[in-house]
Amino acid sequence: MGNILVTGGAGYIGSHACKALSAAGYTPVTYDNLCTGWREAVKFGPFEEGDLTDRARLDQVFAAYQPQAVMHFAALSQVGESMRAPGIYWHNNVAGSLGLIEAAVAAGCLDFVFSSTCATYGDHDNVLLDEGCAQHPINAYGASKRAIEDMLRDFEVAHGLRHVIFRYFNVAGADPEAEVGEFHQPETHLIPLVLDAIAGRRDALTVFGTDYDTPDGTCIRDYVHVMDLVEAHLRGLRWLEEGRGSRVFNLGTGHGFSVRDVIEAAEAVTGVQVPVIAGARRPGDCTRLVSGSVRATRELGWVPARSTLREMIEDAWRWHEAGHYAK
Repeated sequence: MGNILVTGGAGYIGSHACKALSAAGYTPVTYDNLCTGWREAVKFGPFEEGDLTDRARLDQVFAAYQPQAVMHFAALSQVGESMRAPGIYWHNNVAGSLGLIEAAVAAGCLDFVFSSTCATYGDHDNVLLDEGCAQHPINAYGASKRAIEDMLRDFEVAHGLRHVIFRYFNVAGADPEAEVGEFHQPETHLIPLVLDAIAGRRDALTVFGTDYDTPDGTCIRDYVHVMDLVEAHLRGLRWLEEGRGSRVFNLGTGHGFSVRDVIEAAEAVTGVQVPVIAGARRPGDCTRLVSGSVRATRELGWVPARSTLREMIEDAWRWHEAGHYAK
């Protein structure tokens, strides 16, 4: 087992991936500028601080560790912010990824696992999304990820960069052992916001939009446990190790839950009622995003093991109770 360069390894999903890689016998090398990640989350391998736009620093890290593959998680990911300030998404996500890809190719590291998103599809109401659905992102975040997917395809043609792209749905939960978990400043993800309201860390939860064309008027999303998600990334890595071709996989459960469903599940887990304020819709939010794909199960053998709404909330709540990276 060799070194794996994990960009964004100090962040939510990246830190869980590093734990899974280490448990599988790899050495995860975290590359992170700590813009949204946490130094305390780097527990499972070496840490190299640096920015994706710093090509010289990337070249140093590739030369020092000679990774056999890259897992690329580093990105800005707030939909609302991407609508207000698209330029930073094109600069950070797209230009940064270009520098990373060029550095990987220059170092002869030609296996690449990319963290994409179902936001590349845009708003396909009442459609179960599979990998063949048209990509029409409605916000700069989704557009930036689609651009990176295109970039990977171009670099495969020109330089033989083989890649696995994972377009995933809403990631939730935490490490069941509470070594790492989800913590953002500011927090924007639904489940930790709900748990913050339950714990009294915020006065109330604002529900953005109660008039969507859904059974209860709130947005519907497909939630996947972070530990299931990183298991798929390990399988994607092995797919490339076995010499298989580049591939795109959706990662979701195929089951959609509304915002109100999440609130009710959190209340059932904690026994505490969530204080709620009804707010206006946010620009760039889709009505319904649910996976209809079975490709990851059929080809990677990936079957989500912890992605029930109750388990995701229980694990997230355990992490919340254990404490955060910063107070």
